[in-house]
Amino acid sequence: MPASAEKYLKPEVIRQVSRLDLRAKFIIEGFIAGLHASPFHGFSVEFSEHRKYVAGDDLKDLDWNVYAKTDRYYIKKFEAETNVTGYLAMDLSGSMGYTYRQELTKFEYSICLAAALAYLMIHQQDPVGVLAFDEKVRHSLAPHSKRTQLGNILAMLARLKPTGETNLAGSLSQIAAMLRHRSLIMLFSDLLADADPVIDALHRLRHRGNDVILFHVLDEAEALFPFDGIVEFEDVESHDKLTVDTAGIRGDYLAAVDELTSRFRRECFSARIDYVALHTGMPFDRALMGYLAGRQKAF
Repeated sequence: MPASAEKYLKPEVIRQVSRLDLRAKFIIEGFIAGLHASPFHGFSVEFSEHRKYVAGDDLKDLDWNVYAKTDRYYIKKFEAETNVTGYLAMDLSGSMGYTYRQELTKFEYSICLAAALAYLMIHQQDPVGVLAFDEKVRHSLAPHSKRTQLGNILAMLARLKPTGETNLAGSLSQIAAMLRHRSLIMLFSDLLADADPVIDALHRLRHRGNDVILFHVLDEAEALFPFDGIVEFEDVESHDKLTVDTAGIRGDYLAAVDELTSRFRRECFSARIDYVALHTGMPFDRALMGYLAGRQKAF
C-alpha cells in the first residue's frame, strides 16, 4: 500500500483533518489502495457492483473490462441484487466520549468509520440513513441513495454528541420495531451495559430478518490497560470514583474484557451477526474489512 494512502487509515493522522467529509474520503482512498495491493483484490472488484461468475450465469452479463484487468470472470450485478437499505446506528452514551491518550475518542473513531461507510454505500447507490440513541432513539435520518444524502449524513454525524446514560437494549428493541423492511444495521457501541438484555435485543433485531454488523469500539486504554501505580478512575456517566492499585487488578481486568468480547463474539456468531472488535489505536481498515466481509456473506 502506498505510504501516503496507508497513513490516512491511522487515527492519529485522521485527527488532524478537521472536516468529516475529508476524513471519510481519506479513509476510503487508503482502504481501497490497500485492497488493490493485497490478496483481497477480488473483494474490491466484487464490491464495485460485481460478483464472481458461476456456472449457469448468462454470458452476456460478463464484464469483459474486469476480465481484462484481473483475468477473472465477474458478472455485472443488477440493481435489484445489490441494493440494500442500511442504517448507521450510533450509541450516544457518555462513555463513548472517553479517551485516555488516543487522538480520537471512541465516538470520534466511530463517527469517522460511519462517515466512511456512508461514503461507500452512497457510491454503491445503496440507501443509507442514521439512527442515534442514548436511552432511546434521539435522532433519525431516513435512508436515501441520492448523492446529496452523503452531505445530509455527514452533517448529522458532525452534530452528534455523546452525553448522559444509555439504554442500549431498549434502544435496539425500539429500532427493531421501527424497521418495516429488511435492513443492514451497522451498530457502533462500546457495549458498556448489562450484556444479557443487549444480546437478547441483538437476537430480536436479527430474527426480524435484518442483517447486523456490530462494531464493538473500546478505547485503547480500555482494551490494553496501560496504567501503572495507584490510579483513580471515574465513571464518565455516573461520575463514581474508584482508586486502585493497577498492578493488583491488571490480570483480572484483562481477563474480564476478554470474557466480555469472547461472549459477544460467540453470541453474534450463533445469531449470524458479524462482530468486529476494535479499539481506538487500530487503523480503520480492520473495521472496513469486517464490514465488507459481513456484507458479502449477507448478500
